Amino acid sequence: MTHTAPQEQPSDRAAEAALRRARFGTLPERVHPRETVEMAQATPRDPARDAYHPDDWLVRYCL
Repeated sequence: MTHTAPQEQPSDRAAEAALRRARFGTLPERVHPRETVEMAQATPRDPARDAYHPDDWLVRYCL
């Protein structure tokens, strides 16, 4: 015994095709690559770190 699927009516196929076309018929709005990047500092600025002068030891010990 073989089971067969019931035959769909042409109006059902047309309705399903219209639903598919409404959902998938157009591409989404284009997103420009520069709109996909967000700029932010990796770490907050530390004033104590910026107060250090790398040549300070020269002034203190060599002069």
